[in-house]
Amino acid sequence: MAQRQRFLNYPEPLKGPEVPYENERGSNPAISGVFLMIAANLMEWFRLLRELIWNNTGFGSLRKIIPYIEEYEPWFEPQIVPLPEEVDKEPLQNEPAEEDTKPDAAVFYPEAKYYSVEDYRKLYLSGAITPLDVAEALLPLIRRDIQNASEHSIAFFQVRTERVLASAQESTLRYQEGRSLGPLDGVPTAVKDEYDMEGYSTTLGSPNVYADSSTNKTTSWCVQQIEAAGALILGKLSMHEFGLDTTGNNPHYGTPRNPHNSNYYTGGSSSGTAYAVAAGLIPIGLGSDGGGSIRIPSSLCGVYGLKPTHGRLSFRPGPNHCVTCACLGPIAADMSSLAALFSVISTPHSSSPFPPLPSPLKIQLPTPDDAKVLGIPQAWISQATPAIQTLVNTLIRTLVSKHGYTTVPVTIPFLQEGQIAHAMTVLTDAATLLPEYKNLTYANRILLALGRTTPATDYMLAQKLRRLLMQHLAWLWEQHPV
Repeated sequence: MAQRQRFLNYPEPLKGPEVPYENERGSNPAISGVFLMIAANLMEWFRLLRELIWNNTGFGSLRKIIPYIEEYEPWFEPQIVPLPEEVDKEPLQNEPAEEDTKPDAAVFYPEAKYYSVEDYRKLYLSGAITPLDVAEALLPLIRRDIQNASEHSIAFFQVRTERVLASAQESTLRYQEGRSLGPLDGVPTAVKDEYDMEGYSTTLGSPNVYADSSTNKTTSWCVQQIEAAGALILGKLSMHEFGLDTTGNNPHYGTPRNPHNSNYYTGGSSSGTAYAVAAGLIPIGLGSDGGGSIRIPSSLCGVYGLKPTHGRLSFRPGPNHCVTCACLGPIAADMSSLAALFSVISTPHSSSPFPPLPSPLKIQLPTPDDAKVLGIPQAWISQATPAIQTLVNTLIRTLVSKHGYTTVPVTIPFLQEGQIAHAMTVLTDAATLLPEYKNLTYANRILLALGRTTPATDYMLAQKLRRLLMQHLAWLWEQHPV
């Protein structure tokens, strides 16, 4: 029987203190337009005003819990690396290799709204369509540089038509000659403007150009992997400026609306990726997540997103600009497509401490005999609005009554303070990277002003609280190992 997985840098399982939830955070006024502009300038000019807003936001609340966290060591980068298991698992059964056959094309047109990676693969193998057909159909929908550009083009920050067509032609030829590169060959995809890609600009959704398309020779590791797999990269996707908020609103390059309801945001900061997948333009795309930037837009757009283990996906050859929180990750139209993409981009970089994952990844659904346990922090849920409580509790009841789950009550201390600690950490990290900010949006100038206000002592308190929370979660998983 295999022993429990071991990890490098795993937190010591240690129960946190039992404390009641408190929500004493102040409410800063909601402002827009000229008032937002005035507020941003005033906060940059007057430190006293910055400190007032900083305290009213609740950033000073960590000082109240010093007696609980003072003995904890700060934890800055939460990278937990799995180690080889001490007892090998039973070997997986070999599956027959996929054949480049050309079966009847008619059986492969999907009835669902979205084409998956598997759908494209079958259509290409059958000869019903080619990657070049797909490229020629999609380019008029996503290009900004044509007359009467479609609404979909807002999600695409930059498209290099010649590169896309050349890639599609190469993939088409590979299929015609029976030498396709695998499941992603010819599958349309795109990448968030946080990744570097040779021949494309990198702006991170801002007016600043960090890599110019005419001179950029750098390609991020994850993009290299999907290129090597033959994926048809359509271009770079829009994002919230510097990923500093979760709406997806971008006054510089345009804001993609939620494809299910144009009166709503997609969520952010991986707004373009979520839009392109949810609109059915691509089945897979690359995003990033430091505080919900994959999970929030995936949720709001009704698609699948994954914030992986911290450090699993490499930022190389560039740096991780928010190494305390940020991860790269996939967004997809369905779970199988997400697994197919993650199988490729999780290939470890030479500098990575992570071992390779099994490839291709397989989705293992729980069997009726598997224990399925939900930990329910009811005291925390009860602080939500009645509508949200109804949604959450209805989901829990459905999982229990129809899917065989059981529930156990759990408590997690300092959840409100944990939110504060996370926001403080992200904004302080961002403030150290953006000393020049006059050309940024006024909303982000206010956030960066708050980041510059954080004392080093409070930043350290946030990292001490991170360790407390990680140790408590490790303790919970020890108590409820399933």
